Amino acid sequence: METTKTVKDISPHEFVKAYSAHLKHSDKMELSPYDPDWYYVRAASMARKIYLRGGLSVGAFQRIYGGSNRNGSRPPHFYKSSGAIARHVLL
Repeated sequence: METTKTVKDISPHEFVKAYSAHLKHSDKMELSPYDPDWYYVRAASMARKIYLRGGLSVGAFQRIYGGSNRNGSRPPHFYKSSGAIARHVLL
């Protein structure tokens, strides 16, 4: 008899790819011009992180997905990402 696989048993790349494909067909919305599936990939990634860690807030996702702000000739500095996408996915 085959055992049931959980998110922990599947590689992150395979899970995010499959779950983003599932989310893509659930609702239509206007997307970024660079990668039409970026929103669904982000939602799938967030779902996996919630499943593995649990109890993550919007602020936690802002820190996870934040990045470096390039300040011209000044040194770069870390900035949190926008919370709008995290709030929308968590609802």
